[in-house]
Amino acid sequence: MTTLAHTPVTLTRDALTVLQPGFTGTTAPDWLLRRLGEGLASVGLFGRNITSPEQLTALTARLRAERDDVLVAIDEEGGDVTRLEVRGGSSFPGNLALGAVDDPELTRAVARELGRRLAACGVTLNWAPSADVNSNPDNPVIGVRSFGAGPRLVARHTAAWVEGLQSAGVAACTKHFPGHGDTAVDSHHALPRIDAGLDTLATRELVPFRAAVAAGTKAVMSAHILLPALDPEHPATLSPAALHGLLRGPVADGGLGFDGLIVTDGMEMRAVSDAYGLERGSVMAVAAGADAICVGGGLADEDTVLRLRDALVAAVLDGRLPEERLADAAARVRALGEWTRRYGGPGAAEGIEPAPGIGLAAARRALRITPGGTAYRPPARPAHVAALTPMANIAVGDETPWGVAAELTRLLPGTTTATHGRQDAETGGVPALIDDMLDQAADRRIVAVVRDVHRHRWMADALDVLLAARPDTVVVEMGVPQAPPAGALHIATHGAARVCGRAAAEVIVGGAAGV
Repeated sequence: MTTLAHTPVTLTRDALTVLQPGFTGTTAPDWLLRRLGEGLASVGLFGRNITSPEQLTALTARLRAERDDVLVAIDEEGGDVTRLEVRGGSSFPGNLALGAVDDPELTRAVARELGRRLAACGVTLNWAPSADVNSNPDNPVIGVRSFGAGPRLVARHTAAWVEGLQSAGVAACTKHFPGHGDTAVDSHHALPRIDAGLDTLATRELVPFRAAVAAGTKAVMSAHILLPALDPEHPATLSPAALHGLLRGPVADGGLGFDGLIVTDGMEMRAVSDAYGLERGSVMAVAAGADAICVGGGLADEDTVLRLRDALVAAVLDGRLPEERLADAAARVRALGEWTRRYGGPGAAEGIEPAPGIGLAAARRALRITPGGTAYRPPARPAHVAALTPMANIAVGDETPWGVAAELTRLLPGTTTATHGRQDAETGGVPALIDDMLDQAADRRIVAVVRDVHRHRWMADALDVLLAARPDTVVVEMGVPQAPPAGALHIATHGAARVCGRAAAEVIVGGAAGV
């Protein structure tokens, strides 16, 4: 029989402390406030919880009134993945755009301004940045969320982003350890497998994470990916070899020597939940070395919190989870909460000079403009925007607008737009899709907006047919540019944030040097 050093009340409190749940609505529900009083120490916010900075500030103030060291977490990468501006698009370009500029001081300044805005709204922990090296251009979930395909480039910008964010009093949570860049599967849907050897892992995936640790990242998020060379059985989130051995391990032994908070990726993601179940997976994650269980992107109710709390307590009682491991995890959560109480929140934001235009300035610098074979003439009248739209990945979501239509309409009133997806191409065929597009455009200049055209055969085929019929078409690539530039004017934005669309629209309307 297991002899416990702490009372069941302490165990229950520690079990609540390691959870990072979400909720529905724009005000804190009574059950959440009650659990904060019982030991819950973190709350995760998503786009569904936010309508405006003022509303978010009031919400976080209510949470802090219940517990002044509560970790208020959010998934705000900037760029394509935004929660602060989920309905309008981000004021900041994402990682790939910053990597394309390759100015670490700019990256640091962008992250500081983003951190200032988060802190002003009472957010204290950001599940960002992505330190993944996007070595696989067909990666369906990372892409523009990465700073690039080179480990050293990703490392220097990861470090700068961490430093900029934390200088505003918001804790960074660098993700997705040990690296999600060489995957062809989205872990929201299934378990990705990376067959790289340990040498490749050390010289590619781990380089940015070592830089993040050296820069002082307060937290690291684990990935639900299987690396057989490291652990042939368990995904990294559930692997003692990955978390305790590699991430926590001494630098002298090849580890990263990280001593901060280890946060799991969303535990309801199918890469873990399908094989292990939510409760068992969460217990295994804490036993492997994770300190905080992220849950709430899809499951956002009190029942989920209570199920996980009770599962952790039961695991201690029956010996599957060492009591000391749970206590250590809870202590790490509270330690970060104390740091954010002392250095974060609205008070931290007041001492930082705002930089409201820095996001657009960065987006403009990130553009790569390739003129076509003839001199480019900006449209003199309203244009037609044809958006060839892939299915959005879950991390980005399908509620955040993207493209150039809104910004181009602002500059060229009367501009029309239409969206075309894979189903349109498959239902009637690509020629019919383009005929329909040409009918809609009439004699207007067409602006074709694509996203990762190299990953979507239907999109590439549609673009070929369109350009054969209308060679004066402007092409805007808002994903990872891989295919050869095409069109009368080709603009690579390196991301689909609102400011990226605005920067592209300015070039379409006004032209640019050398075009």
